[in-house]
Amino acid sequence: MGSVVACCSSLCGTQKKQEEERHLRANDRTFNQSYNYAKNSIKTSKYNVLTFLPLNLFEQFTRLANAYFLFLLILQLIPQISSVPWFTTAVPLVAVLSITAVKDANDDINRHKCDKQVNNRKVDVLINGELKKEKWMNVEVGDIVKLESNHFVTADLLLLSSSEPLNLVYMETAELDGETNLKVKQALTVTGEMGDNMEALSMFRGEVRCEPPNNRLDKFKGTLTMNGQNYGLDNNKVLLRGCTLRNTEWCFGLVLFGGPDTKLMQNSGRTTFKRTSIDHLMNILVLCIFGFLATLCSIMTISHALWEEKEGSAFSVFLPRQPGVDIPLSSFLSFWSYIIVLNTVVPISLYVSVEMIRLGNSFYIDWDRKMYHPKSDTPAQARTTTLNEELGQIKYIFSDKTGTLTQNIMTFNKCSIHGKNYGELFDFSGQRVEITEKTERVDFSWNQLADPKFVFHDYSLVETVKEGNPEAQAFFRLLALCHTVMPEEKKEGELNYQAQSPDEGALVTAARNFGFVFRSRTPESISIMEMGMKVTYELLAVLDFNNVRKRMSVIVRSPEGKMSLYCKGADTIIYERLHPSCSKLMEVTTGHLNEYAGDGLRTLVLAYKDLEESYMEGWRQRHHEASTALEGREERLDELYEEIEKDMILLGATAVEDKLQDGVPQTIEQLAKADIKIWVLTGDKQETAENIGYSCNMLREEMKEVFIVAANTAEGVKEELQNARKTMCPEAAEKALVIKARGGLFWLKKTETVEDEKVDEEYGLVINGQSLAFALEKDLELELLRTVCMCKTVICCRVTPLQKAQVVELVKKYKRAVTLAIGDGANDVSMIKAAHIGVGISGQEGMQAVLSSDFSFAQFRYLQRLLLVHGRWSYLRMCKFLQYFFFKNFTYTLVHFWYAFFCGFSAQTVFDDWFITLYNTVYTAAPVLSLGLFDQDVNDRWSIRYPQLYSPGQLNMYFSKKAFVGCIMHSCYSSLILFFIPWAAMHDTVRDDGRDIADYQSFALLAQTCLLVVVSVQICLDTYYWTAVNQLFVWGSLAIYFAVTFTMYSNGMFFIFTSIFPLIGAARNSLNQPNVWLTIFLSSLLCTLPVLAYRFVLIQIRPAITDKVRCKARKGLPEPAPRRPYTRRISTRRSGYAFSHAQGYGELVTSGKFLRIKSRPALFPKTDTPVVETLPQHYRTITEEREDG
Repeated sequence: MGSVVACCSSLCGTQKKQEEERHLRANDRTFNQSYNYAKNSIKTSKYNVLTFLPLNLFEQFTRLANAYFLFLLILQLIPQISSVPWFTTAVPLVAVLSITAVKDANDDINRHKCDKQVNNRKVDVLINGELKKEKWMNVEVGDIVKLESNHFVTADLLLLSSSEPLNLVYMETAELDGETNLKVKQALTVTGEMGDNMEALSMFRGEVRCEPPNNRLDKFKGTLTMNGQNYGLDNNKVLLRGCTLRNTEWCFGLVLFGGPDTKLMQNSGRTTFKRTSIDHLMNILVLCIFGFLATLCSIMTISHALWEEKEGSAFSVFLPRQPGVDIPLSSFLSFWSYIIVLNTVVPISLYVSVEMIRLGNSFYIDWDRKMYHPKSDTPAQARTTTLNEELGQIKYIFSDKTGTLTQNIMTFNKCSIHGKNYGELFDFSGQRVEITEKTERVDFSWNQLADPKFVFHDYSLVETVKEGNPEAQAFFRLLALCHTVMPEEKKEGELNYQAQSPDEGALVTAARNFGFVFRSRTPESISIMEMGMKVTYELLAVLDFNNVRKRMSVIVRSPEGKMSLYCKGADTIIYERLHPSCSKLMEVTTGHLNEYAGDGLRTLVLAYKDLEESYMEGWRQRHHEASTALEGREERLDELYEEIEKDMILLGATAVEDKLQDGVPQTIEQLAKADIKIWVLTGDKQETAENIGYSCNMLREEMKEVFIVAANTAEGVKEELQNARKTMCPEAAEKALVIKARGGLFWLKKTETVEDEKVDEEYGLVINGQSLAFALEKDLELELLRTVCMCKTVICCRVTPLQKAQVVELVKKYKRAVTLAIGDGANDVSMIKAAHIGVGISGQEGMQAVLSSDFSFAQFRYLQRLLLVHGRWSYLRMCKFLQYFFFKNFTYTLVHFWYAFFCGFSAQTVFDDWFITLYNTVYTAAPVLSLGLFDQDVNDRWSIRYPQLYSPGQLNMYFSKKAFVGCIMHSCYSSLILFFIPWAAMHDTVRDDGRDIADYQSFALLAQTCLLVVVSVQICLDTYYWTAVNQLFVWGSLAIYFAVTFTMYSNGMFFIFTSIFPLIGAARNSLNQPNVWLTIFLSSLLCTLPVLAYRFVLIQIRPAITDKVRCKARKGLPEPAPRRPYTRRISTRRSGYAFSHAQGYGELVTSGKFLRIKSRPALFPKTDTPVVETLPQHYRTITEEREDG
């Protein structure tokens, strides 16, 4: 269809050329419209009023089953070949099409509402020198728009000017990347000079040439031509749609990309219709069934011709042929007649039932109280109803980090000061005490400026500071001075800290509570309250943090004239620069650092140095010369920093917890036991991602080795991957073994599979974005895949949204495994859409990921319940449903096949017409639905306790081609019993009173009764979990059958509708005979005994994990998991402290233009974010708690 539309577009001359460069002019709509750039309206809906019916029906009839049933209906309308009424197919087909159409219409109406809501938002647009309110949908490329604080960014804009000094603006990008700390953007000075001058802005005619629309969130290239001068544009000068303006009074921007061209929409990825692996398998099986059906009908046709040739002439005396119908034509018509009679091998009710079961299982997810998050009032949500059983087959999980595994909140947990460890509690016997929510907190009421949200439990540290311990006071003085945090004090004593990263905010808040309160700063000074006394330090220099230095220093002069350098940074960096006299203290502190690292905390070492006045004069002069040098500025400054940051005195270390979401380590542990591999794909830097890996128990000290792939060339990456692979599996083949095959519908799809290679030990692998870019190239992708799939844990850091999707696609391409991607930001959308299952984390972060996801909930820990309980149950129910459904329908249909040998292959049905109509829609519909909706092998507690129960789904053990063949063999055997036992029992049989009952009507009644009893017994054997509903449906269906049978075969119905109900008295005549009931019992016994015997022997010889756990479950409820005593993990691997992902803002802090005299909006994160407020610390219990269900 897409090709047809493209063809029509090209014929009409409307086909859009591939854009290579964007060229636009400010305030010139005529010029910009000549390029036919997309407007700012977005459209995510599929239909409109006129196109809904034809498009929806076209989509539905592209499904093989629907097209097949339409064809069948047409055949049934031809009287010469139809022996079954047309309404047996028409009614269910219309019902299926209607239900699906209503569902699709409802989904599309919701999409229309969302589109309309966004497109009708208002924004100020500069038109003819005046600001006018315009709808977003009417904004065009080249327009100048005005944004105000807390407004959403309308389109992708080039920042022109703002209300802030240095033309800065502060953006919240939660909708894009899930991060709540604000990002700083800065306009060009030449455009910033226009300010909010309407005349200057309306006269602005700058021309922009930039890259075409793309999905790279972190890169932008372009040039602005203004007054004959060219100015470079980069990502720091662009505001992206989906962001929110914070702490900035106003700003003006030039629209670069609108609507579908914006990076937000480009990252939405193409929406693909996701189908489960069972759906794909069913398509193949349906084709096989069609082949099977055609074979049966061909056999019947040939047999019909032979019978007509040899025996038919004997019947022609009293059954004359119709005029013009000879044997070949009669045989041809019989083929189509048998197509109609035997069509129930693929009944349309199968698809109706599948959709109903999926819908019901989706409601279970929506209604699950154990997946409801009360703090954010967010329930779990199944946003699609077609993928439930796929949740029970997941092999690979791809997860984002920030906002998904972590809360992006840092808390000050412990510290080491002058060799003494603080932050832990001990009882009188010296035993370590577990810290819980109920543990008494330190009372900071003595400090009026303390943050009431700060939580600490160790009173000894407060006492040490109060006693005037010089080392403790110097420790917190350093934390109060050495940072780039900006304070905001709206009311006296109500302080709010704005930090460029949450780490710094946590440390400055800790100093504040322990009596060293950072109050204010100017470019030349820092004012703090030291134990209630105001002290102002002269700020002489800021030696800023970057990723190479991994430390930050400030040089200050105290009111007494004493000059000091305060430094904080990574332990390995600081230790190299300490005075030799600190060696013993360094050993003790290293022990504490190892303990902190063992607890998964992020550590930082603090040191100071007193400076001489004479030395400082010369150093400051050289610093000024270096900072104003035109060449080699960075190198000269680095030399000066190295020179002064020597021979420092060690003060101690801090330990900050990068707060994980609740239950993350336990969830990852449970999923690992279920043999699910979890990969983390994050935009964070390597150090941070690695640290989270250890905190989550994904990377562990017990691992044989954790490989780091960080080469900058393709050859280097290849070598590192090969070395890692050879270390893990030395005997592995040099080249990957790719198994090529064909699959999919009609076997047209070529597949390539790389089998897993066995590894004895556990390994981890960390790879950065630059190396990953090389590894994802065509010639290296198999090397990458082989190596990473050998590892237990894989962490990809500094990856782009596109790379996230590429990693998922690589695994999907070469592994016969089901993938799941989970994230919370727009940068995860491509990954979520690429995976078989996409899960969005909803909450305070952006909702873009949720809108693109298949399932959503508020916390990562709910993933455990989604997969191990709902996913496993859904898969089990669907597989049992399909096996039973195919069994009952093949058994029913094959009875017709055996009957053909006794009716001259005339396409006569063995069962009565009303039984044929009601068999799938009434008599057997409810019991099989109850099986698909309520069955469970073990309850949710056992499912969580034994994650190994999940593995059969990954291996497709419950429903596969092999299981399907077994199902057909079972049906063949049962149909033979159900035809020949009643036939033999009724042959030449008479009633007790001597009357004949060996007629067609009595045989039909007996055969259909035996069939219904047998399939009812079979569903009882298949049901593990009995509810009142199951009982009602099974026994109720049998009761309805007998009630309907006696009614339809009654005298009254015959007299009213003689032609419709011809089998008068058959029920009375047959079912009052003992030999009929004996025949029903014998048929049921012969059909059931082999099944019972096979299952009994199988459990005795080769019991599955499910059988073992069910046996345990029968003995009683599971006991609580034993509490494991806490053993402290000591680690020599130190988790690095991240100041930020980019260079610090030391230069801005010391800039005279940066600060204003009047109160100004805060600098870094917004004031109402959890990061800024430094929410209470929630300590993880030392003894692991078991999460029930």
